[in-house]
Amino acid sequence: MGAHEHQLHQGESLKKAAREQLTSRGEQWTGMRESVFEALAGFDRPASAYDIAEAVSKNQGRRVAANSVYRILDLFVGANLARRVESANAYVANAHPDCLHDCIFLICDNCGQAVHIDDDALSGGVRKAAASAGFSSARPVIEVRGTCGECDSN
Repeated sequence: MGAHEHQLHQGESLKKAAREQLTSRGEQWTGMRESVFEALAGFDRPASAYDIAEAVSKNQGRRVAANSVYRILDLFVGANLARRVESANAYVANAHPDCLHDCIFLICDNCGQAVHIDDDALSGGVRKAAASAGFSSARPVIEVRGTCGECDSN
């Protein structure tokens, strides 16, 4: 099957797609959830809950606790609005929340940039290998650490 095509959202289109995805699951799109999503989507690399709490706090002029942000991020991951970069304990906004699939992160150890790629053949192979070992996986996490092309050329 390999890589697949889907519509990538950004800006207002991304926020609208995220809101539609969340509300289609019976959840509310509250002001705080919107603020957390906007902050998350505003980062150009994976962001921790503390990074996001700081951005929301600065934007709202009041302190927002990281614990509250963690709860919202957990909801976002469950609703496919965000992806967790396990090795960095950080999150990225999912640019296509209306498409459910496994994803693979390529993470630069130098600059911290995380590139998200889709390859159903690769993730399907991981699922198949897990199944043949008697293990059922709800969603494989595949992260490749190394150096991005921009850092490698410097």
